[in-house]
Amino acid sequence: MAARKFTVVGLGEILWDIFPEGKQLGGAPANFTHITNLLGDHGIVASRIGNDTPGKRAVDKLSRIGLDITCLQFDFTLPTGTVQVTVNKQGEPNYKIAQPVAWDHFEWTREWRALAHRADAVCFGSLAQRAPQSRATILEFLHAMKDGAARVFDVNLRQAFYTPEIIAESLKIADVVKLNQEELRVVAEMVGVPHTDDRTSAQRLLGDFQLKLVCVTRGASGSILCSEKECDVHPGFHVKVADMVGAGDAFTAGLVRHYLRKSPLAKMNDAANRLGAWVASQKGAMPTPGKRQLKKVHAAVA
Repeated sequence: MAARKFTVVGLGEILWDIFPEGKQLGGAPANFTHITNLLGDHGIVASRIGNDTPGKRAVDKLSRIGLDITCLQFDFTLPTGTVQVTVNKQGEPNYKIAQPVAWDHFEWTREWRALAHRADAVCFGSLAQRAPQSRATILEFLHAMKDGAARVFDVNLRQAFYTPEIIAESLKIADVVKLNQEELRVVAEMVGVPHTDDRTSAQRLLGDFQLKLVCVTRGASGSILCSEKECDVHPGFHVKVADMVGAGDAFTAGLVRHYLRKSPLAKMNDAANRLGAWVASQKGAMPTPGKRQLKKVHAAVA
């Protein structure tokens, strides 16, 4: 019997990352679904782009790398999203995100309702909830999902595009939450959790919001996964960093893959760290490996 192929949705912003050396298509949902596809599940990006040249180029790029674009929406007024990205000497990115753009105006359509009903997992963040219309649509999507589907909140705090209300509501509806150490401190303060250390704060969030899994990433130092029964600490993998853009999204893709397959925490944590390290060693957020490299990626996270 063939292994089950899960339907996994990246719901949120899609945009062009504008680096000093050129443009690359990005946005956490697209990065996440690309890696999901590489791992063998059916990744679908649900976002909105402008009816403009950057939007058409986005469609071309996503089609070339094999992403399902049937649930992309088109906006005939607002432009496709862009973000100015600068990378420091450590490979860490800083962002300046344009607004308003097409992904600020998601529409709750018949197609998105059908997608929500059949999705096994959805990954959403805080950034795409910065505008009221898109936030309302994202919440509609999450509430329309079938029983047992995984709602994964990949926090991704950017600039000032989040509020305590957005964070608290997202935590209440999520099953899985992933955030980095800096985001953990901010989120803990917002929701009234005293922050002492990563593990304790993760466990408090887990209990206070009745979550099934909390993941705290620590950059090159790995990550902590906490469920109701246990916590697993991974030291991470050291690689030569090309840039860190998209590494966190790849980590999330590995996490979700093994969460859906009910893997042990240690296996889930190892696979997620391997994928994050691999993308960090590549240029850009959506690397397209050759057949030989793809086999190595599959073998590493199987």
